[in-house]
Amino acid sequence: METSFESTEITLDTSTEKILDLTEEILRFCGNRGDGLLSVFAPHATAGVALMETGAGSEPDLVEFLERTLPRDDRYRHRHGALGHGADHLLPAVVSPSLVVPVADGRPLLGTWQRVVLVDLNVNNPQRRLRMTYLGS
Repeated sequence: METSFESTEITLDTSTEKILDLTEEILRFCGNRGDGLLSVFAPHATAGVALMETGAGSEPDLVEFLERTLPRDDRYRHRHGALGHGADHLLPAVVSPSLVVPVADGRPLLGTWQRVVLVDLNVNNPQRRLRMTYLGS
């Protein structure tokens, strides 16, 4: 059985949104491909990717939860950048920097309300990269 492998990287700006919906980019990337697996990876020490419902208030709820869980103050040993930047470096332990989604007939097999999002609370670096890799069979 022959496998196919394709990968691309996109650049994102998180200066105005802490949670960016990536689903449309992912649908375009997977289009016209067969069955396989899609890996989504944020190669950053302060950002993560997640599956969640968007558009119904969950985004601000997630931001509030993360800011409550990882407060922005001087408690962290990791200190550079904005106050509380140490919390940014803990975020990928809570929101993984990668996820894998099955793909069938060129379509990610997401649940009815699932969207793929980038989560980035770091005010020091709003320029982000995202790597999408498709492994097909």
